[in-house]
Amino acid sequence: MTATPSWPTADGLAQALRAALSPTRLEVIDESAAHAGHAGANGLGHGTHFRVRIAAPALAGLNRVAAHRLVYDALQPAFAAGLHALAIEVLRD
Repeated sequence: MTATPSWPTADGLAQALRAALSPTRLEVIDESAAHAGHAGANGLGHGTHFRVRIAAPALAGLNRVAAHRLVYDALQPAFAAGLHALAIEVLRD
């Protein structure tokens, strides 16, 4: 019997981002259903494509690449678990 993978969830990503970056604003949206049939889609309609809107003191003053790198670093376990695509919007407070 094959184990069913535990795909990333919006709640799981939000929890990881809260732990790593202590955001003042955070929204995580699972957009996987809109990418059905695309590369990286798992056929389930969830858990592969997400959008993150985030404001955090740790991101203040960083350029776009550095801010995105911190978000990606915080979500590495999710990428290992099947997260395929991540759209990041860094918000300013």
